[in-house]
Amino acid sequence: MEILVNLIAIAVVVLLFNFMIFVHELGHFLAAKWRGLQVDKFYIWFGKPIWKKTIKGVEYGIGSIPAGGFVALPQMAPMEAIEGGDAERRQELPPISPLDKIIVAFAGPLFSFSLALAASVGVWMFGKPADTLHSTVIGYVLEDSPADKSGVEIGDRVVSVDGKKIGSFMGNLNGLSENIMLSKNKSVDLVVQRDGQLLNLTSSFTVEDTPWFQRRAMRKIGVGYESPLVVESLLDGSSAQRGGLQVGDKVLSVNGVKAYGVPHVLDVLKENIGQQSELLVQRGEEQMTLSIDTVVPVDKTSGKPEPDGYPLMGVRFENPFDLSLVNPNPAEQVKEGLLVMLSTIQAITAKDSNVGIQHLSGPIGIGNAMFGFIRTDEAFRRIMWFMVVLNINLAVMNLMPLPVLDGGHIVFAIGEWIRGRPVKLRILEFIQSGFVFVIFGVFLYITSKDVAELFPGKAPEVVWGEDGLIWPELGKSPEVSSAIEAAEGE
Repeated sequence: MEILVNLIAIAVVVLLFNFMIFVHELGHFLAAKWRGLQVDKFYIWFGKPIWKKTIKGVEYGIGSIPAGGFVALPQMAPMEAIEGGDAERRQELPPISPLDKIIVAFAGPLFSFSLALAASVGVWMFGKPADTLHSTVIGYVLEDSPADKSGVEIGDRVVSVDGKKIGSFMGNLNGLSENIMLSKNKSVDLVVQRDGQLLNLTSSFTVEDTPWFQRRAMRKIGVGYESPLVVESLLDGSSAQRGGLQVGDKVLSVNGVKAYGVPHVLDVLKENIGQQSELLVQRGEEQMTLSIDTVVPVDKTSGKPEPDGYPLMGVRFENPFDLSLVNPNPAEQVKEGLLVMLSTIQAITAKDSNVGIQHLSGPIGIGNAMFGFIRTDEAFRRIMWFMVVLNINLAVMNLMPLPVLDGGHIVFAIGEWIRGRPVKLRILEFIQSGFVFVIFGVFLYITSKDVAELFPGKAPEVVWGEDGLIWPELGKSPEVSSAIEAAEGE
């Protein structure tokens, strides 16, 4: 059954991806027909065709390189390097006006944008999960991290990052994590609220080492989010269950210390290893104090407790992310999509940014993201939202004024309009061919990073311990492992 589900998900991803390409190229095709241009080919993907058929003088086909598509228009700029065709035949066709070139080039991005707008109407009508962590309160500060050294404390509420107001911890453009990752400066300026006062703090950041074939890690300052600790499930026989903790209980404090999140609670418990810890919990309208044993993982080889292990509770807490449905109107969605593009381009081009071309996604990366969305409970709604973002990206990227792209065609046509004559064919062929190699080189580079992310490495072995699941290689419980990831800026 799992294999069948995966196969269906992959099929849906392929269909959606090709549908977006088809709509974009359909714009060029229909505009060319409207303006009376000669159309030789209409292809999805590039390279040697794996299928083709000629209908009324137009060769329709599917290429062997899964990267975009094209409509072969010999009266436009020469594109034989990727479209094939006969350069001599171009000389036999009548020239077209700069206006025709601009209309045909602009039609592709226009159709992509129209598809984004159509998807945004669907999101407006049916909604999408918010997928946002709204709190901006710091729930954990990693010891000796940049945030710790800069003076950030648990309980601080972050107001702004580099002068930009923060409205959530993560999940959108005004998120704390997103603004740290996309920071364009050598350090991160934070404004935090503590005890009713605003404090200005400057933090450096860390970037984890990654293998050369993987994407460079993003910036982190070593903080985790505050989360309400509401019990979702308990492991049978765990110390938490033995101590009387129940599903639905909300942990308010541990040993008299206000609880801000899982990693913070585990740090507090670690100070009381071998003894009982007092948990103040809210159960309905009542508050009560429960005592639990503070137990640590057992080393798989020696059978002895890990000296630096974190205590195990055997508890899964509720997801702190807001998963409720929201219905942003199309204008809000388009604005957000454009801002995402602008922020990404600014980060890539900024001198002191850690974001580069390698952090963009190609077809494999996009397909992997779609695959993940399809397997969620709100697959339809998330895919509609993703279609909005993707097609805005497709439209904007193609309008960039680079040869081979639609924006490049528009720039050449405007130049021809101003000068009264087109660029010499030989020069244009040289420029177009050169950029074909550059773009395919970038495509292969990004694709290599996408492929590397499909193989994240072997996970640690999971074994049963006396108090639940333990991770011997790490000496930490699954709770701590996920919490540490959050603390490091995931």
